Amino acid sequence: MIDAAGIFYSYGRKKVLEDVSFHVEKGDCAAIAGANGCGKSTLLSLLAGAMRLQKGELRYGGQDPRKDSRVFRRMLGYVPQDNPLLEELSVRDNLRLWYSGSPFSMDEDLKSGILSVLKLEEMLPLTVSKLSGGMKKRVSIGCALAAHPPVLILDEPSAALDLICKEDIRGYLQWFRRSGGTVLITTHEEAELDLCSRLFILRKGRLFEEDPGLRGKSLVRAFV
Repeated sequence: MIDAAGIFYSYGRKKVLEDVSFHVEKGDCAAIAGANGCGKSTLLSLLAGAMRLQKGELRYGGQDPRKDSRVFRRMLGYVPQDNPLLEELSVRDNLRLWYSGSPFSMDEDLKSGILSVLKLEEMLPLTVSKLSGGMKKRVSIGCALAAHPPVLILDEPSAALDLICKEDIRGYLQWFRRSGGTVLITTHEEAELDLCSRLFILRKGRLFEEDPGLRGKSLVRAFV
């Protein structure tokens, strides 16, 4: 489902990613962990098409987004760590912006699709700036899934959220995977790692697959 080979990225002379290669199967829930500043967010931005690859190859379901940039839109939803919503607009208007390019109906999804699972209907008239962090995350996920992509990529999905919101996010990820989706997240949350069937550690610019049950001090040692 996701194939990455030889991904390289640098900020000037500072090499952040060197020869990152991995494969994620359909239906996997894969986590990327690593020390702060190791390049996890940069890697996800490249995978989502938010940043341009300097070197390397990337394919989703065998499709090359360098040949057709619409592959990103069709194949994946991306939720960055920072809030991507337009704060001055309502939840309804933010969703409309994303659904304007989608073949699917926002109204139908509010009734019986992902937006109903996220319980967004009650929030539609609210201005985004007035929402809590957890509510904004739910709306962000709804926007990312407007085109019903098979892959969902999230950067630290429950960072700075309270325990109830964290549990809600885990529930949405489980629902997406049960529905046949593939999930790729960056996280340090052990409860989120427990959802994952695959674990990758980003260390010194390279990606290493580890036992998905790695926890505690053993997990920390894998960062070094």
